[in-house]
Amino acid sequence: MGSQERALLLDAFDSNWIAPLGPHVDAFEREFAAISGRKHAVAVSSGTAALHLCLRLLDVQPGREIFTSSLTFVATANAIRYVGAKPVFIDSDRETWNMDPHLLAEELERCAKRNALPAAVMVVDVNGQCANYRMISGICETYGVPVIEDAAESLGASLDGKPAGSFGAVGCFSFNGNKIITTSGGGMLVTDDEAWAKQARYLSTQARDPAAHYEHSVLGYNYRMSNLLAAVGRGQLQVLADRVSRRREIYATYQRELGSLPGIEFMPEPEGFFSTRWLTALTIDPQQFGTTNEQVRLSLEEQNIEARPVWKPMHLQPAFADCRSIDNGVSQSLFASGICLPSGSSMSDNDQRRVLECIRSCCVKSVVSNT
Repeated sequence: MGSQERALLLDAFDSNWIAPLGPHVDAFEREFAAISGRKHAVAVSSGTAALHLCLRLLDVQPGREIFTSSLTFVATANAIRYVGAKPVFIDSDRETWNMDPHLLAEELERCAKRNALPAAVMVVDVNGQCANYRMISGICETYGVPVIEDAAESLGASLDGKPAGSFGAVGCFSFNGNKIITTSGGGMLVTDDEAWAKQARYLSTQARDPAAHYEHSVLGYNYRMSNLLAAVGRGQLQVLADRVSRRREIYATYQRELGSLPGIEFMPEPEGFFSTRWLTALTIDPQQFGTTNEQVRLSLEEQNIEARPVWKPMHLQPAFADCRSIDNGVSQSLFASGICLPSGSSMSDNDQRRVLECIRSCCVKSVVSNT
């Protein structure tokens, strides 16, 4: 948090606009739409709420299949279950760690032949990098299947100069406390469809019909963002470019200092992709490095440094054991060997040196023990 966020928050507080409406909500939506390359934005209580509303906008019916990424956080699959739909998990490719377009194309072709296309494809941008929409968008358009972009982790990223969140029919962002900008909690739904934006606002305010009394024709939700949180979000937007720059700088230092160690491979950034490096993620080959990713994580933990494994694929999660998956083994391999290093924008150079020293010592210890 900085001085601008504080000033805007106090402005909202002093204005007495506290509830889930107000001038800062309106302004946050306008400013965010511009940054995400969209015509409309709807501020909501969480990224998960935005995902849920997207499925309602598409009128996804119970029992329909939704194709989605396997290597991701559970919120995406949970939102699919909220509407009674069935997640079908598509594995990752090595080039982006995101949804494999070739697997997607093959499965859509199979589904088309039996007249069983999914209601939508919900693609997740992992670790601050867009998925390969060069291919995914065209593939889905061929079959007339709408794309929902879960850009919760990729605000500030781009593909071929086009910003994250601008791909597909509708996109979603998260402002959870661990994201590149935060409102402590909150999210945003973005779209170019004015009617959808209007409907999302309607559904997110308990679907209250225009009347002097409280009239409700459809099921609604309490999903709107408060004016206070929107004020914080406006301040955070002003430093988004600085946050992205700092995260990429942190990644570059990790890559420079660790990239030459045996068995270390960083998450790729193909040509034309611009990642925020929201999380610096890498894989460790224990045969070459001499130590597993879990042993490195535990060594960091001993130094009071938090690191985490790469996302456990959704098709391996007990909660979704009954779901179909199109599996090529990539996400399972990334989970088995991957680790996410401390990457926060406020991370100091000294803190990063501590991380680097600990990881180097793991490699040195393993080399000594092996000899």
